[in-house]
Amino acid sequence: MKKQHAGDGAVIIKKYANRRLYNTESSSYITLDHLAQMTREGREFRVVDAKTDEDITHNVLTQIIMEEESRGQTMLPVNFLRQLIAMYGDSMQAMVPAYLEASMESFRRNQAQFKSAVEGAFANSPFAEMAKRNMAMFEAAASAFKPKGSADAAGAKDDEIAALKAELARLQDKVDKLG
Repeated sequence: MKKQHAGDGAVIIKKYANRRLYNTESSSYITLDHLAQMTREGREFRVVDAKTDEDITHNVLTQIIMEEESRGQTMLPVNFLRQLIAMYGDSMQAMVPAYLEASMESFRRNQAQFKSAVEGAFANSPFAEMAKRNMAMFEAAASAFKPKGSADAAGAKDDEIAALKAELARLQDKVDKLG
C-alpha cells in the first residue's frame, strides 16, 4: 500500500467503521495511545473516516484527551470544564479557541523555563518574570472579555483576576518549597 501524507506533510490515519485506526505511513494498525505518542513527539497527522474521507481529527484528539483524563491524574480542573461548557453558544464562543491556543502556546514557550525552576535550577527572577508575563497576558485577555460600561461585569472580572493572582501566589509558594 502507498504511503500517504496530507498536502501539509501530515501523516494520514484512516479510521474504519470497526473503530480501527490505520497509519498509512507505516502501513499498520495503531491505537489511540500511538496517536497520543505521535502528538507528544510533535508528529503531524490527520485522521480521516475511511469511508467518507471526512476529517475527524478533532473528534479523535478529543477522545484521546478523554482517555488520558480517565486514567486518574486529571489535568483539566472541573471549574475550567464548567466554564468551557458554559462558553458554548455564548456570543464570545468564537474568541475562545484563539485565546486558548495563544495561552497554550505561551505556556509551551515557558515550559522549559518552568521545568528547570521546578527541577531545582530555580532562580527567583526568571520564574517571577515568567509569572509577571503570564499574569499580564491573563489580565489582557480578561479585559478583552469585559463588556464596556458594565460595573457588575468589571467587578466580576476583577474578582477573577484576584483569584488568578491568589492561585499564582499559591503556586509560587509551592515552587519555593521545592527549591
